[in-house]
Amino acid sequence: MKYIISTFILSCLLSQNSFAQDDLFGTQKREAKKGLIISLNGNFDIPAGDMAKRFGLSYRVGPAVLYKTKANWMIGAKADFILGDKIKEEGLLNNIIDADKQLITRDGTTGAIQLYQRGYMLGLQAGKIINISKTNPDNGILLLTSAGFVQHKIHIVTRNAGDVPQLSSEYKKGYDRLANGVFLEQFVGYVHFSNNGLINFNIGLDVMAGFTQGRRDFWYDVQKAGTDKRLDVLFGLRGGWYIPVFKRKSEEIFFE
Repeated sequence: MKYIISTFILSCLLSQNSFAQDDLFGTQKREAKKGLIISLNGNFDIPAGDMAKRFGLSYRVGPAVLYKTKANWMIGAKADFILGDKIKEEGLLNNIIDADKQLITRDGTTGAIQLYQRGYMLGLQAGKIINISKTNPDNGILLLTSAGFVQHKIHIVTRNAGDVPQLSSEYKKGYDRLANGVFLEQFVGYVHFSNNGLINFNIGLDVMAGFTQGRRDFWYDVQKAGTDKRLDVLFGLRGGWYIPVFKRKSEEIFFE
């Protein structure tokens, strides 16, 4: 009897030691987790289609909230703010600037002007993580599709321009090239959740296609309607930082 008890205790100790070694050296595969993921993302974008005729290189930054299942499905919502300072729109402000691209004010003086790209995207997301890690079932290739609403325009800022009635808040609408519509976006990249919960991120490539239309009835500078239909495309390098809020087996919520 003593021999049986001793053998049982020794077996338990050896099993526990083996498990500890597996966990220490990363050979023990964990069970996939489920729960909320809060993300902050950033993009570096190259425009194409009609977007490339109006804007140059731009950036996006914004949050996302996703829910991850144990089967590695992801679903949630995102918001991106579009930022840029490369404007290529032909004929912009031609009726109120001189040959040196200075504003002509009411009193005949000149002032500087600055142009920026501004916009935003709001959408829903769904996708899946294809696990490629032998030790962590949460890590792998992320395929994520987004769809929603996109809007962009040229933001006009005057510097030391004095009185410019042509660029009052109401008249700016005749120059800002506002456009909006629906978008579809596809992301392909790698997602990583560290075992200790400290380093969690995604990085990859995405492409956004916006099926938009101009929303101004008339452009003052080029004397034509601004209601043209557009195909606005962005090719992006995207990265994001994850804050996961996963659940333990006991369903007790904890932060990683």
